[in-house]
Parts: sequence; structure tokens; C-alpha cells
Amino acid sequence: MKVLAINGSHRPGKNTAAMLNMALEEIAAQDVLTELVELSEVDIKLCLSCNKCLMKPECAIKDDAMAGLAKKMIEADAIIFGSPVYFGNVSSLFKIFMDRTRWMHMCCNLLDGKIGAALTHAGLRNGGQEFTQMLLERFTQGHGMHLVEARDPDKGVFNLGPMGTMFDSLKGENIKWKRDVSEDPLSCMMCRSLGRNILRWIKK
Repeated sequence: MKVLAINGSHRPGKNTAAMLNMALEEIAAQDVLTELVELSEVDIKLCLSCNKCLMKPECAIKDDAMAGLAKKMIEADAIIFGSPVYFGNVSSLFKIFMDRTRWMHMCCNLLDGKIGAALTHAGLRNGGQEFTQMLLERFTQGHGMHLVEARDPDKGVFNLGPMGTMFDSLKGENIKWKRDVSEDPLSCMMCRSLGRNILRWIKK
């Protein structure tokens, strides 16, 4: 079994990557193979909107980067998608990636039946996390994947996927920021709960 995480952040190894790794750590602890892909380190070309994928499930663009990533996705049992919030939306890197997966579902859903999950991170507390999370989850469901949320079945808390923030508190009119997502205990708890839920679904 293998779980793949795809990070749409322009900053590899930072907050979104940390959140994805928290979920992966819970999964890897049960001897399941895990891998994190940083889109900032993969040169994916823009979709040409040539519509050739409407006829058969393949992309007209022959770039090794996207072909290799698509192969990883098809071979994985579960995929976690992560993106920071950019202007209330996914990052430009993640949007390019989303567009380039069009060939994987237009004729037939090549990811159909796999386990899918999503998470996001933003600066402010109300920084567009919910809308971005919704976009990520609709993308996951559009590929025919079974969406796993961060709900803890034992405690009956959490909905959606983990949504982190750098906002800590307000002193007068001055915002105090967290140093990183590790100082956001709720987000950390949700990421680990998400990892355990993915593991539970895989075992089913």
C-alpha cells in the first residue's frame, strides 16, 4: 500500500508540507509507504486546452514531470492534496497541476475508487481556507475518489479537512503571528486525525 501527498506550495518544506507530513507520519507508522511531492520542484507545463483528452485518456503534452507524477497517482492507494491560500484560491502551481490532470478523468476516471483527502493553510484566521478547501475537495471528488475528512470517530469532532492559520492573537491593533503551523495545536490534531482516517479507509 502507498499514500502520496502533493504539495502545491511555492515554498517547499514549509507549513503546507509540514501539515501533509503530519498526516503521512500517522500512516507511515503502520508500515504503509508514503511519499511527498513538492510541485515547486516539478516542472509541469501549462495545459494547452487542445481537447485531445476528450477522445482518449492521454495528454498531448509529453513532459516527463507530469507523466511521472500521474504514474505515482495511479499507483497510489490514497492521495492527499495540499495548497496554501493565494487570493482565496489554490496556488498557481496547484491550479496548473489541476488543469493537467484533465486527461485523467475526461474519458474515464483513472483515479476512480481511490482514497482522497485535502488540507490547506493561510495567514489570517479567515484567510480563505474554507473556500480553498472546498475547491480541493471538489477536485478530489471530480476524479471519482472517496473523500476522507479529518473527523475523529472517537471524539466526534472536526469536519472538512485540516485548515491552518498563522494568526495567533490580537494585541490592540497589532497582530501576533505564529512562527509556523507547529504552534497551531488544532491544525496539528486535525492533520494527524486525517492520517489515521486515511489509514482506516485503506484497511477497509
